[in-house]
Amino acid sequence: MLRSERAASPTGQARATPAATGWAAERRRAFVLGLIPALAVLAVVTLAPAIYLVVTSFTPLNLTLPGTAWNFSDPLRNYEALLSDTRFHNSLFVQVKLSAATVVLQLLAGLAVALMLNTQSRFLEAVRTTFLIPMVLPPIVVAIIWKVLYTPDISPIHQFLAAIGRPAPAMITSPDYALWSVIIADVWEWFPFTMLMLLAALQMMPSEPLEAARIDGAGPWQTFLYVVLPLLRPALLVAGLFRLIDSIKAFPLIYVLTEGGPGTVTEVTNFYAFIQAFNFSYLGFSSAITVVMVAATFALSLLIIRLVGLEVDVE
Repeated sequence: MLRSERAASPTGQARATPAATGWAAERRRAFVLGLIPALAVLAVVTLAPAIYLVVTSFTPLNLTLPGTAWNFSDPLRNYEALLSDTRFHNSLFVQVKLSAATVVLQLLAGLAVALMLNTQSRFLEAVRTTFLIPMVLPPIVVAIIWKVLYTPDISPIHQFLAAIGRPAPAMITSPDYALWSVIIADVWEWFPFTMLMLLAALQMMPSEPLEAARIDGAGPWQTFLYVVLPLLRPALLVAGLFRLIDSIKAFPLIYVLTEGGPGTVTEVTNFYAFIQAFNFSYLGFSSAITVVMVAATFALSLLIIRLVGLEVDVE
């Protein structure tokens, strides 16, 4: 007779045998052993540099003065310097303008294209993947493409405008258009990301609220405004937060297109931190700038989540 792996307890409930308990313990042990290498790599790649960044921000570390690496005599000097640094304040203002414009335009463009691709059309289904090309290109390649498009001597756009008698100025060298040139390139590169998220949300949207709106006599605009848009709010929030975080890392475009210029028109905060670290060797000061950026990003993300929320209410 085969012995059952689980024996009945006096109360009639199943009781685990030692063999089953031992197998569960071995499984947990295998999971832990499998996670340890990944956690170790994660700690080395992310946690250790983050801790070193915070520690360095409390020192006046300068590559030309090795003795400053562990000088904690005045730990808040870098943060106090930031309070009176007008160039840092300008970089924050430029960063806010860049992030706000790129996130809003990427959400609008992604939503428009997602709504278009969500329709039943064989042609749109065939060309759907072409919208992903900007996102899969390396950022440096995207920057070079737009560098060519913005250079009047070799740009086909400038040559066409000159041929029809409407010459355009060089955007990346104009104080009035330099920041917008970066914004346009960034929106072109990353709107496919928001498009994918919103298109997935549209295709997973329940049909009952849409059918109820049509039965009640709601038109296309009313259905979109009062039914579709509220149901898309969680996807819009997540996509916006991802793009907000990534907009603070728009380094390749600025480095290739404008190098922070003309003047400091396109000098965002992370580019200013780069200049302080690698042009002037002020690694301690640059670390303080980066810590402030990370803290501000977390605080702003939490504020947006609290204000917008993830709940959906469709009446």
